[in-house]
Amino acid sequence: MIRKYLLPILAALGVCLGIVAALQSAHKLVPTPMVSDAPSSPYKSFIAGAGLVEANTENIAIGTQIAGIVSQIYVQIGSEIKKGDPLFTIDDRATRALLETQQAAVKVAEAQWAQANYSNSLNQGLVKKLVVSQQDAAVADYALESEAAQVVQAEALAHQTATDLERLTVRAPSDGEVLQLKIRLGEYAPTGVLDQPLLLFGNIHPLHVRTDIDENEAWRVLAKEPAIGYLRANKAVSSSLKFVRFEPYVIPKVSLTGKTTERVDTRVLQVIYTLPVEEERIRAGQQMDVYIAAPLEKKNTP
Repeated sequence: MIRKYLLPILAALGVCLGIVAALQSAHKLVPTPMVSDAPSSPYKSFIAGAGLVEANTENIAIGTQIAGIVSQIYVQIGSEIKKGDPLFTIDDRATRALLETQQAAVKVAEAQWAQANYSNSLNQGLVKKLVVSQQDAAVADYALESEAAQVVQAEALAHQTATDLERLTVRAPSDGEVLQLKIRLGEYAPTGVLDQPLLLFGNIHPLHVRTDIDENEAWRVLAKEPAIGYLRANKAVSSSLKFVRFEPYVIPKVSLTGKTTERVDTRVLQVIYTLPVEEERIRAGQQMDVYIAAPLEKKNTP
């Protein structure tokens, strides 16, 4: 009797639950309201472009000339540093030991040269007294030159190792700020061009805005015309822009990944502007909607 009524009841219950779930999933989703309306150009005639905020030195990907384990890190994200300041050091114990060995070899070579020089001086006096032949004196001269060459060679090797030791400490190429730090103590730092740089560095005082202008509009851009940039997703944060330069080569547009291997059909002219006034809400790596004033072209009248 229980089985007779249990199965229909469970089936009806399942149908009811399915109907409830379908009704709930059919509810219309309310879109999240935008924080700010899309910006509009203040100019009657204008050219629009997408701008990327970057350091005025461009974003410098710092690497190392010699691969190895990171033993010292002297900076952190946001550190403001001067040209020549150390950034990080690759483990240099083996190089230091080699340098000490080669510096000792220099002292040995110098001692041997001093001994040969002393013997040669004695031989010169004995030649005058006819105690030593001219041939033996010439051999002593050659030995002295050989010892002098050994000193030069030993000093050159020590200098080469000292240079390698200096190269193990990576230093700032200019004044600037650490924008990203992707290395840790004990990690292996490889050489070459990396997908993720060990350290991203640049001077952000002032910031620059690299603006992509479609090639169909590139001919209308003039350096003397004013421009304004609005922070992406918040038109309340804006700044006038000051022209710096045109990039001389029109490049394929990189739209999604930011990698140079990405190619699309459109080519763009890159125009560099500077932010004349610092705005703490505008940071390197953010995007801006840029509008550039463009004079109306006069129509040719027959």
